[in-house]
Amino acid sequence: MASNDKLTSSRVAIIGAGVSGLAAAKHLAHHNPIVFEASDSIGGVWNSCTYETTKLQSTRVDYEFSDFPWPNRDDTTFPSYVEILDYLESYAKHFDLLKFMKFGSKVIEVRYTGDGGTPQMADLGAYSNSFPEKPVWEVAVQNGDAGEIQWYAFEFVVVCTGKYGDVPRIPTFPEKKGPEIFKGKVMHSMDYCKLEKEEAYRLLRGKKVAVIGFKKSAIDLALESALANQGEGGQACTMVVRTTHWVVPHYWVWGLPFFLFYSTRASQFLHDRPNQSFLKTFFCLLFSLLRAVVSKFIESYVTWKLPLEKYGLKPDHSFEEDYASCQMAIMPENFFEEADKGMIRFKKTSKWCFYDQGIEFEDGTMLEADVVILATGYDGKKKLKAIVPEPFRSWLEFPCGVMPLYRGTIHPLIPNMGFVGYVQSNSNLHTSELRSLWLSRLVDGKFKLPSKEKMLDQFSKEMDVMRKSSRFYKRHCISTFSIQHADDLCNDMGLDPRRKSNLFLEAFSPYGSQDYRLNQKETN
Repeated sequence: MASNDKLTSSRVAIIGAGVSGLAAAKHLAHHNPIVFEASDSIGGVWNSCTYETTKLQSTRVDYEFSDFPWPNRDDTTFPSYVEILDYLESYAKHFDLLKFMKFGSKVIEVRYTGDGGTPQMADLGAYSNSFPEKPVWEVAVQNGDAGEIQWYAFEFVVVCTGKYGDVPRIPTFPEKKGPEIFKGKVMHSMDYCKLEKEEAYRLLRGKKVAVIGFKKSAIDLALESALANQGEGGQACTMVVRTTHWVVPHYWVWGLPFFLFYSTRASQFLHDRPNQSFLKTFFCLLFSLLRAVVSKFIESYVTWKLPLEKYGLKPDHSFEEDYASCQMAIMPENFFEEADKGMIRFKKTSKWCFYDQGIEFEDGTMLEADVVILATGYDGKKKLKAIVPEPFRSWLEFPCGVMPLYRGTIHPLIPNMGFVGYVQSNSNLHTSELRSLWLSRLVDGKFKLPSKEKMLDQFSKEMDVMRKSSRFYKRHCISTFSIQHADDLCNDMGLDPRRKSNLFLEAFSPYGSQDYRLNQKETN
């Protein structure tokens, strides 16, 4: 049942109440936004895509809002997903954000109703005003699983649904080679996340489990399976690995803190960045050997500390490529202990399919399995395309298969809409918060955007840098020029991009969210 009445109780809609949605709600609070959240609570992937063993991959100080430090921020252990949810809940309550939330409200459609008809691809002139003084987007919201559909009207929409969760990426198989012929159980990691602790234990205990993938979720799943199968009657878990990626045991490399290599101005000066001068390009060419030495230095420590070569898990690409594409992962302490005990095994293959008793590989070998868990990631693009209307849907990834977000936030071809949480870095909470502040000042008219053509040109320059840095550039990660990205945001907002107290710290200390805490003058 649908209601045709359009509610216009707010000028701003925010879709999603994860980390990015909370940051956007806080910085746009003076506009009394409505935050539509499909689930019954805040937290996003921390609420819906976690396992019993899921932890943050950094310390608390590297994952906090600038104006809301962790109460125990000096604790150097990695917080569990439960602790992170508690922190996010405290943040929302502290800034009174829950009053903006509409839980159990799933956005199923968005329509553009702006003047002048449908925007055209050829129109690369000025970007429209953020607040056109009348609604230009209609948003259809379904309340509950099969509840009434209510339409709302807004002047500006902020999409914070993120790349992960909701829509699983499922491999395709030849006819009669898919999961339909397998006699065991097949599930995606997203469905495993929904199991209660005891259900998950019963699923894994005494079962031959195959985990497809070798990224963070796959690693956590394999470890959970190994831990559930301790003692008599336990069965080994096999990880089916197509592409290996670099993992690290902790954030120290031969006694040096990891941030020295990639997270300071001095270290990022060695890397290409958008809009660099000819002289800087020349220096980067000269520094390419030094960058390779840094990457090999880190690789030497990782291969000394972890038995990657023993298990055939050493990647054939450089560490820098994984860091530049935000694919570096922290390896759980006891993971290789379980591998050494034979409880976690590895099978490298580029192709595989199902047979009735398990999995068949391209070399003709077979693996018997009772449970196959697909840790194959999520299709964030499909999730976006499900709600964004044409012609914008066709332009989402124009011109090169990656969403062209100016300053990681504005799609030049989609008017009166912002996206937060889609361009990755190695500190996603920090970048989401800074972009939310930038977006707030944009919609308040504190600064103007350049033409659509110039914004697309800026994106193209960023893509050129990412292509040079990694073969996995389509992940859209800014980790090697994240400080320059923050500088650009600050310059747009009229803030001093140099946030440290002296030149030495400016060059050699890492940048984090606390560096961007605004003083009294900057808040005005």
